[in-house]
Amino acid sequence: MLPAREALALAQSKGLDLVEVSPTARPPVCRIMDYGKFKYEQNRRARKAKKKQHVVHLKEIKMRPKIEGHDYSFKMDHAREFLEERNKVKFTITFRGREMAHQDIGHKLIHKIVAELAELATVESPARSEGRTLSMVVMPKPPRGGPAPPKASASH
Repeated sequence: MLPAREALALAQSKGLDLVEVSPTARPPVCRIMDYGKFKYEQNRRARKAKKKQHVVHLKEIKMRPKIEGHDYSFKMDHAREFLEERNKVKFTITFRGREMAHQDIGHKLIHKIVAELAELATVESPARSEGRTLSMVVMPKPPRGGPAPPKASASH
């Protein structure tokens, strides 16, 4: 542990800078180094970390209550793709005309979707009816082998 003046004099004699590494520590931690190189390394690490991040998008899949079998399976394949890419998926079922009287068909379709995607996703917001649409959002389950999402832990 050196007094600030001695540390600064030592840094200047070596042609380097005195950089405060941890200002919150008591006493503050400083290091003798090239400040330009330090900033460059910090930016490089930040860019590398940003590259590994995944931004979660909300993808929407629109259906009708009387959707045909092939169309349904095609849209479900897309939903699986989106979930495997770690994106959220919003399912929207639109009712037209007299279909409004048979909203139970839409609810059955939603339950079928949830059952089919059970191993890949969990329901984030349950089916909700808004006017002529019925919508639900599912989110991907956390990957098995990887780290689990952080949980709130009780402090002792």
